[in-house]
Amino acid sequence: MLNTLRKIVQDVVQEGDFAVSVKRLAAHIKDALGTEVCSIYLSSSTDAGYLLAATDGLNTHQVGEVLLARGQGLVGLVGRRAEPLNLESAPSHPNFHFVPEIGEEPFNAFLGVPILHQGRVLGVLVVQQREPRKFDEAEEAFLVTLSAQLATSVAHAEAVGSSIFAYSSLSPVEDGHFKGFAGAPGIGIGTGVVMHPIADLDAVPSRRAKDTASELAQLDRAVEAVRNDIRGLIASLQTSLPREELALFDAYLHMLDDGALPGDIREEIHQGEWAQGALRRVIRQHTRRFEVMDDPYLRERGTDVKDLGVRVLAYMQRIREQRSQYPENTILVGEEITPAMLGAIPAERLGGVVSLGGSGNSHVAILARAMGVPAVMGALDLPAYELEGAEVIVDGHYGDVYTRPSPARLTENRLLLQQEQVFAEELNDLKELPGVTRDGWQVQLWVNIGLSGDITRSLDRGAEGIGLFRTEVPFMSKDRFPTEQEQRTLYREHMEAFEPRPVTMRTLDIGGDKALSYFPIQEENPFLGWRGIRVTLDHPEIFLVQVRAMLKANAGLRGILRIMLPMISSLIEFRRAKGLIDQAYSEVIEEGVEVKRPEIGVLIEVPAAVYQARLLAKEADFMAVGSNDLTQYLLAVDRNNPRVADLYQEVHPAVIAALREVARAAHAEERPLGICGELAGTPAGAILLMAMGYHVLSMNATHLLRVKWVIRNIKRSDARRMLARVLRMDTAEEVTAFLHKDMVRLGLSKVMPARSTTQLH
Repeated sequence: MLNTLRKIVQDVVQEGDFAVSVKRLAAHIKDALGTEVCSIYLSSSTDAGYLLAATDGLNTHQVGEVLLARGQGLVGLVGRRAEPLNLESAPSHPNFHFVPEIGEEPFNAFLGVPILHQGRVLGVLVVQQREPRKFDEAEEAFLVTLSAQLATSVAHAEAVGSSIFAYSSLSPVEDGHFKGFAGAPGIGIGTGVVMHPIADLDAVPSRRAKDTASELAQLDRAVEAVRNDIRGLIASLQTSLPREELALFDAYLHMLDDGALPGDIREEIHQGEWAQGALRRVIRQHTRRFEVMDDPYLRERGTDVKDLGVRVLAYMQRIREQRSQYPENTILVGEEITPAMLGAIPAERLGGVVSLGGSGNSHVAILARAMGVPAVMGALDLPAYELEGAEVIVDGHYGDVYTRPSPARLTENRLLLQQEQVFAEELNDLKELPGVTRDGWQVQLWVNIGLSGDITRSLDRGAEGIGLFRTEVPFMSKDRFPTEQEQRTLYREHMEAFEPRPVTMRTLDIGGDKALSYFPIQEENPFLGWRGIRVTLDHPEIFLVQVRAMLKANAGLRGILRIMLPMISSLIEFRRAKGLIDQAYSEVIEEGVEVKRPEIGVLIEVPAAVYQARLLAKEADFMAVGSNDLTQYLLAVDRNNPRVADLYQEVHPAVIAALREVARAAHAEERPLGICGELAGTPAGAILLMAMGYHVLSMNATHLLRVKWVIRNIKRSDARRMLARVLRMDTAEEVTAFLHKDMVRLGLSKVMPARSTTQLH
């Protein structure tokens, strides 16, 4: 049964045309269970109910015609309860709803299971037969297991815009509204540019070709490029491989003859499919033929065909990228947007980012915030591949994406964008003013920084210091460890730019989701593994070089050098790291370089450090909280995972309590206290942190002036009253609602972006 299950799932996953795959799936299930009927109902695009998407055993002419309302009939009951329903005599059940058109009256036995994805019912799988009996436990378990695996494919098909119901004439993206997670604040209006997964045939969607001649030309160029590659391989291996082995490459060339694979692909293009989709269809057809062969040698030839397909696809994608002209206000859309993709587009043309993967706290979202580009992450239901060239609105404040918007929605969002731009100009007047509350409490507003390009942006917004220098960034941009001199030069550039402001340098923080290509760390659970200070304590030679570079970079400057140690979970770790810094300082002095002794601080990121904060504060010169990782570890939520992103709540009562505990510990030992997580850059977060007594709020430069405006327009006494109320609350939802309401009451609504009224209807 397990092998049957694997074959069924593989067949569905590998079939690029989802409308075809659901039909095949129904037949597979019917055969596997030996039943008379298998039907698949999927949620309609309007969410009005469940549409008959495929059936084997009932009237196939009703596919795409029969719509069962939510809760209607046995299918609706399965969807409402989100659990299986196994009946011996379906017609006698009070929820039975007779639909004469589909011809199910002779059937008594009924087993329906929900297709669930991230708690949402995407559809219902149903098997039926005439004989009145209950399906046994093994059959029910099989169907439940299959539906769980199928759910991901259904969700993916929705997300990439695959046509589930071929009859539908409505565009799924016309005046569409899709939800994701707020990634980077702001409103972006522009033209969709879709980034495709690199050379992944299974990820290529079906799409109508706009220009058949252009698609054919693209195919010809890609095929010829692969032919040239293979000819080059044959020439280079002529003397090192025996003739029989070289024959494999000759076979590849024959498969690329016009009468072979390319001819079939051209036929698909002539029928209206775009080149990449046609390639995927043809390769899948050929590999399927090989996979069912008994001869192991012939089965392996299917791998050869797929390899050729991947090679051709890679060239198609390169050709397409070379032809891409990024429009003004490009809205970058893709399944998994990466930092490299952001970097590929001229900054002045990037108007917004939409990613099906990731969350509001993934590194791409943080990078987008640093760049000041509106972003929505985890928009799983978005039909991304339908948005090439389409007008798109990105609301990074609330995580909304509007596709091919109506004139009314477009006009309203342009007005909201204009209001934001007016407020941004008003904020510029605050650059030289201090962050002082209306009753005289001063908060230092510093910046998180990682690249040289961040310097100007930060100083232009009035940054009073660097609260977090991400030293791993230059390490990640090289193919080897940077030398002491290379590090010293880079650090000096930042220190001189910020002179005489304080500069806080976090020691090398790799591991988890920050990898070095030349220093691979392979772990099953990297976030709980070898990362941060754990790596550098095990490699003091790396640590000492970095600290010496920091010290020498600060020579002769008035600014204070603060060295911050990441991922500290015990006093022993802190003492060992502090001992190495003392060693590096002595070595630099012995070299004759006159440098000041740095301040050494602890970055509180793990729960253990929260409970040892008082002990750490006794021995540290300063304390800082990394709220991103602290929230992740307190709530056991991977902040990069969109499946659990809604559980990552920075104002969760447990997080607020932990932040308050660290503040008490630092105050008790009279240590300066800062925070450098994303919470510090939010207006509501800044209010709570200021109320707790955090002296330094460090954030992306993009948020600095907005936070300063809030600080200057509130009394600390009001902030402390708000904090007292928040500390008595039980849920993050309560906290969020209260903060929103009270900020409006205090006249702080300017920093709370307006929501599109057309979206609310």
